[in-house]
Amino acid sequence: MQSLHVNGYDMPYLDVGEDRGRPPLVCVHGSLNDFRVWGCVLGPLSQRHRLMAVSLRHFFPDRWDGVGDTYSIAQHVDDVIAFIEELDLGPVDLMGHSRGGHICFRVAQRRPDLLRRLVLAEPGGELDASLDPDYAGGPSPLLARFTASAEKIAAGDIDGGLAVFVDTLEGPGTWPRLPALVKQNLRDNAFTLIGQVRDNRPPFSKADAESIRMPTLFILGARTKGLLPKVLHALAAHVPYSRTAVIPNATHPMFEQAPQKFSELVLDFLAG
Repeated sequence: MQSLHVNGYDMPYLDVGEDRGRPPLVCVHGSLNDFRVWGCVLGPLSQRHRLMAVSLRHFFPDRWDGVGDTYSIAQHVDDVIAFIEELDLGPVDLMGHSRGGHICFRVAQRRPDLLRRLVLAEPGGELDASLDPDYAGGPSPLLARFTASAEKIAAGDIDGGLAVFVDTLEGPGTWPRLPALVKQNLRDNAFTLIGQVRDNRPPFSKADAESIRMPTLFILGARTKGLLPKVLHALAAHVPYSRTAVIPNATHPMFEQAPQKFSELVLDFLAG
């Protein structure tokens, strides 16, 4: 593990693989995860690329108590931008999963000069009326579930809160079936969910999607349910230079379930 000092914070990251004359691939994890979540694909991807997998502010190995206002989408976008600038290696390839995909999308909007290619694996977020004909306004249904999860965690019921979160994304009864290591990684980051429910995450708009000008790969698990596929397809339809790849028999943690297929898709796209 290494770290770069960005925006007053020491951002930890893993640096794996060799330069090989290609831009490095910077990887941004999603909710309740950290740089360890990419472990299944570090080997295949680092055969051809130098990978830098970051842990965002307040995630493992940091131990945060959920107090304060330094956890937000905006802060994490600023931190990723500063991290890429501090690397000073020229434009990079950027990959994000879930909430990390949302962060990478916003980085691409603000600083396209820092990026060559963009990979978004089921980016998290909501759609506004310009992308969703069924848009009704008001709080996201997901936010209510995540708030219930965060309240349990704040009250000391870590596993109970995490079960609500995981079951919301993957279906009832998922938490007991998770491997012990995955559960522990989620526990290590549980208090970040308290910050996440205060994110005030802006919804995606058609204009947002049209502003992404670099080649972009969207990756979807074929069995993912709920809002995530709807968001992905809406964005992919309006990002000008995009393609969409579907991983059979996979859900939201697709690169853990099908690491070889995921890696093949990413490597093929980055080589194009």
